[in-house]
Amino acid sequence: MPQEEFTWQSKLVLLAVLPFAGTDLLLDCAVPAPDAMFWALGLSTLLGALAWRLRAVTPAGAAVGAILTASLMFSTSASPYLPWRTALIPALAVAVLAFAATHVGRRQKEGLGTAERRRGRNAAQIAANLGVAALAASAPIQAWLFDCRWLAHPTARALLLVPALAALAEAAADTVSSEVGQVMGGRPRLITTLRMVEPGQNGAVTLIGSLAGFIAAALVAGCGAWALRGNWTTFAIGGIAAIFGLFFDSLLGAAIEDRGWLNNDAVNFLSTAAAAGFALALLTTLH
Repeated sequence: MPQEEFTWQSKLVLLAVLPFAGTDLLLDCAVPAPDAMFWALGLSTLLGALAWRLRAVTPAGAAVGAILTASLMFSTSASPYLPWRTALIPALAVAVLAFAATHVGRRQKEGLGTAERRRGRNAAQIAANLGVAALAASAPIQAWLFDCRWLAHPTARALLLVPALAALAEAAADTVSSEVGQVMGGRPRLITTLRMVEPGQNGAVTLIGSLAGFIAAALVAGCGAWALRGNWTTFAIGGIAAIFGLFFDSLLGAAIEDRGWLNNDAVNFLSTAAAAGFALALLTTLH
């Protein structure tokens, strides 16, 4: 549901994401790779400005989105460098799907009081959706995964990036399922009790909304698997983990957010983290 102001939880999400991602980006810029730096900084800035111009994000949200997108592009680049063979593609897919979904039945959602604010998503909302992916793709986490005793070696780099891809796919699935379900899904049911509730209720799910979320997860996982030079395993693990995160989000919404213990930013951050964690668990099982 829309948020009108930052709470301490939203600020905590920003604090958990921005210093780490910002530092990782600065360290990446220090590496002598002019092509990567030009494309990452240039394209992320351009996309942030475009999103702000379209009123999809606030100015602060555009800045945070640009930082996280640039960090993702740097962290997932390979030689020879091609900007479209980085996490830019799945991150862009998340943005396009979210923008389209929020405009589906907007007038109806405004009548329900569940529509996104006209001025777009704020910095905390962007960090909650993209932050886990940026952290999972960062150099320190990738180094830890490479040395992780739970994974067989050598492990393909595309598989090491699956947790980040799963987090992106979950972010898209969550937004699309919620936005589409409110206008096309009819009366939703609470995921914990299956009783009918009003549209926009925390933890409410619909069949149409869930199917839309599955499709969104598959689209992001698919284009991400291609962009990151992965394979069907990359796609399957990313998509399955995203769907796990989607239902985890609904459970948190019904059991915790609805009681006022967590706000939406915290729930979104934890859900993308759950998707990334589940992807890692699947990797340890399969590899």
